[in-house]
Amino acid sequence: MVVFEKPKSLSPVPFHYCPGCTHGIVHRLVAEAIDKLEIEGSTIGIAPVGCSVFAYNYFECDMIQAAHGRAPAVATGLKRTRPDSVVFTYQGDGDLAAIGTAETVHAATRGENITIIFINNAIYGMTGGQMAPTTLPGQITTTSPYGRDRKIQGNPIRICEMLSTLDGAAYVERVSVDSPKNIMRAKRSIEKAFRTQLDKKGFSLVEVLSTCPTNWGMSPVESLEWLRTNMIPYYPLGVFKDTTEE
Repeated sequence: MVVFEKPKSLSPVPFHYCPGCTHGIVHRLVAEAIDKLEIEGSTIGIAPVGCSVFAYNYFECDMIQAAHGRAPAVATGLKRTRPDSVVFTYQGDGDLAAIGTAETVHAATRGENITIIFINNAIYGMTGGQMAPTTLPGQITTTSPYGRDRKIQGNPIRICEMLSTLDGAAYVERVSVDSPKNIMRAKRSIEKAFRTQLDKKGFSLVEVLSTCPTNWGMSPVESLEWLRTNMIPYYPLGVFKDTTEE
């Protein structure tokens, strides 16, 4: 009896991510949702610019590479021209919450029937560990060596809280992949986000709190504990908006 195997929607290609990076976990959860919903043949993913820039190598569905921050705009055009396709973007905090803020906000407020998987590791991973819009107050990065100072760099952006105020957003939830319990919750959330699109309910986004051991300067185990101790209190987990039952 097989109890565990690679999802069919995940390519047999080794990940390029650093040891302890949680992108691989989220990739698997996305692939498992695609498998369960049996939508691989109709799914199109949008790869970002950032650590997950090579996402098109890892999913068996069709993929498109978008310019930095423009994934929601590409997804909008794709969904409008192919309304029967399931369209999702996979984006980090630099891609989505910095250069791509406008695309994200306006796609949400228009109620575009797309799904966004948003990876929040509170730092710029690919470019060397600079401060991101999601970097925590006091957090040390290469561009905030004394810690993020609210008086100088301002406050972090809470994406779920912001998007949940927009009328076009149908389903917005924040999850984490720091423990088996939270990973299972994240799996259910990602699946629901895809169901929201399949049911034509509108815009859905799942924010996933993730780790970056390399740029945080920690071991994989230490980084998971840092996420629990520091990120979850500032970015509380939970459903911020759900109109799918209305």
